[in-house]
Amino acid sequence: MKYFNYKLIATLLILFVSQSSFAAGLLKAKNANYQDLQINTHDVHVIVQDGYVRTAVEQTFYNPNNTSLEALYTFPVPEGAAVGEFSYWINGQEVIAEIVEKEQAKQIYQQQKQAGQEVALVEQNKQQAFAIKVYPVPAQDEVKIRLVYLQQATIDTGLGRYVYPLEEGGVDQAAQDFWTRNESVKQRFSFTMDIRSSYPLDGIRLPAHANAVITEQDTHQWQVRLTNSEQALADEQNNEEKATTNDINNALKLDTDILVYWRHQRDLPGRVDLITYREPGKKQGTFKLTLTPGDDLALNQGQRDWIFVLDKSGSMAGKYESLLEGVRQALDKLPSEDRYRIITFNNQADDITSGYQTVSKENVQQSLNKLLSDGVNGGTNLYAGIKTALSSLDSDRASALILVSDGVANVGVVERKKFLNLLDKKDVRLYSFIMGNSANRALLEGMSNVSNGFYASISNADDLMGQVMLATSKMTHQAMRDIQFNIDGVKATDLSHNHLNTLYRGQQLTFFGHYYGEGSANIELTAKVNGKNVSYQTTIKFDKASTAHPELERLWAFSKIKQLQAEKNYLGEGNADSEQAIRDIALQYGLVTEYTSLIVVEDAVFEQFAIERSNKKRVEKERVAQQQKQKQAVQSNRVDKEKPMFNSPSPNLGGGTMNLLWLLLLVFAGGIKLLLRKGK
Repeated sequence: MKYFNYKLIATLLILFVSQSSFAAGLLKAKNANYQDLQINTHDVHVIVQDGYVRTAVEQTFYNPNNTSLEALYTFPVPEGAAVGEFSYWINGQEVIAEIVEKEQAKQIYQQQKQAGQEVALVEQNKQQAFAIKVYPVPAQDEVKIRLVYLQQATIDTGLGRYVYPLEEGGVDQAAQDFWTRNESVKQRFSFTMDIRSSYPLDGIRLPAHANAVITEQDTHQWQVRLTNSEQALADEQNNEEKATTNDINNALKLDTDILVYWRHQRDLPGRVDLITYREPGKKQGTFKLTLTPGDDLALNQGQRDWIFVLDKSGSMAGKYESLLEGVRQALDKLPSEDRYRIITFNNQADDITSGYQTVSKENVQQSLNKLLSDGVNGGTNLYAGIKTALSSLDSDRASALILVSDGVANVGVVERKKFLNLLDKKDVRLYSFIMGNSANRALLEGMSNVSNGFYASISNADDLMGQVMLATSKMTHQAMRDIQFNIDGVKATDLSHNHLNTLYRGQQLTFFGHYYGEGSANIELTAKVNGKNVSYQTTIKFDKASTAHPELERLWAFSKIKQLQAEKNYLGEGNADSEQAIRDIALQYGLVTEYTSLIVVEDAVFEQFAIERSNKKRVEKERVAQQQKQKQAVQSNRVDKEKPMFNSPSPNLGGGTMNLLWLLLLVFAGGIKLLLRKGK
């Protein structure tokens, strides 16, 4: 039987959490002789509705010095988030940023700074890491900024998950050698999250913030509140529970991710949801179509080989012993019919087990002794590790390759294309666990996609066992592969989607696209399950005009950019066509990318540089629509009620398993962190 032990995956995920973090905050050069700039206030408002999430962050920075200074604030954003709105208050008035090419934005910023004029900039440093520059922060005074990003709402096996990232993950040693970081909020910190779900919920949990105030208005509307004000917490809880000093201190420092889980009620149908946006009189509309398949995927059958590929380069110092302890526990729990193999890599790859081993105490101990004697050092020859792991695959047994790395390939073969070609030729599923901000996320994601596996980034605030149980339900069940999707009856173009070839149990399939015309359309999803063709159909309706979701235009644009970026990564860095397409889309829809940045200057300066205020108009339109939706009751977006596309209820962990998961969400993450700290 192809069987995956959830305790095994639990142990792996526990170990893949980075122990060193670099939080969001204000930076100052270590040799600077002035006082730190301060974060006076940090207010976050998150709205989850209609299948997407809007996160707005307002902050004020204070300068305690006697001379004006520049503020440099770095921060991570969630994976899959589109940054497209930024404001800076000049002379007490909000000024909304415009998007320009990155080099032009830098030039404008430097010119305005040298002239002593107000200016602010948002740019992307790497995939999920961004920086804000503001000049000037006047002496003994403060400045105010606002940042907004959009992302899809993540629902998996009936569980929603949102992370407000504050830890940047792994340590960038060069940055730490140069910068000091102020991550404390001096006065007010608040986090408010409103979940408005068209499908009923029966619970919300924050595993790392047990004292969050959770309010249920009804089964469709919930609110989460966090604040560093002890009195505010006590008042909101009707004095039933008083916030502790530790909780207050945690809220004051921007070094702990805020992670929120919400759970859908059981027995919800497999379904199709559609939201659209088209202004009256316009030919082109934008849509987001979400398919939540029924629970039709059966359990896998057969035996499995586990191949562990472990990074033992120098950057793993401080993490390696914990990693090995997890490997030991994982091997102890392997089913007797499974086999294991361990490959390590630094400057070169080593087959620690000399091939596949049966699970026995003697074999496991021998493997661990060898791992312990090696230690960590050297560079990261990731290609050698993968190539060695792919040798001697057994065609009669299903194989799972588990890769753990926190670094960038810097020894031997480093070309992305060669990594992808290596996996493209093998029948093996790659499950990548990404540690820290230094990992080459694009490479690991690409390799996982090519192999029809999946990858995971784990937050220190995460519920590890919860992630384990979700992953286990995918590994133990069949998957939809070679997915094809068709829309007939309404012209649909520019489609992009969130899964390239494979859909695992519990995952949703989301399509963004443009449409022309109106009325009924037939949609069909075809795939292969265990080598057999399956097909699902229904009929849906596209509206002539719909103005409730202007954010869809940016979400489509970002989805298209991600698709183009994946193509660029696959074809190589020199793909000028993909780069130009990304740049053009980002400029049209106002998104920060590696080629474009947001800039704020005074109105006269926008005119001087002939920068149109198109992003200002877009932001104002989005704000009006958002305000109108908040005044209305929650609307259903399901479009297949009359002719259901799926016959079975959607997957849900449910029953005793779900109750166990909910308990783990409360206590397990904190316990794991404690164990890891004790193990240092």
